[in-house]
Amino acid sequence: MASTFTREVEDALASHPGIAEAAVLGIPDPEWGELVAAFVVTRNGNHVTAQDLATHCAERIAGYKKPRVVQFVKELPRNATGKVAKFILRDTYLNDSQQHQATT
Repeated sequence: MASTFTREVEDALASHPGIAEAAVLGIPDPEWGELVAAFVVTRNGNHVTAQDLATHCAERIAGYKKPRVVQFVKELPRNATGKVAKFILRDTYLNDSQQHQATT
């Protein structure tokens, strides 16, 4: 997924008043090859749903760019220079998905 693409989606998510920050990345999907996934941190005291974000993004970006997966996290993992470590988000999501599939 191109960085300008992810930046556009991250900016759309971050423009929501209840979102403190967001990271967007592609996750593997057997049907489509890759899906847009958003990992978002809400501002203190704000309740935001995935549907709220879908509606918000639909007004700002093209439909194919909207996140298909939204995960709310307490904080985004960062490397030593402060950059979001998206590989950690991807690995955690994939591990959690595999564990969930194994238990259902």
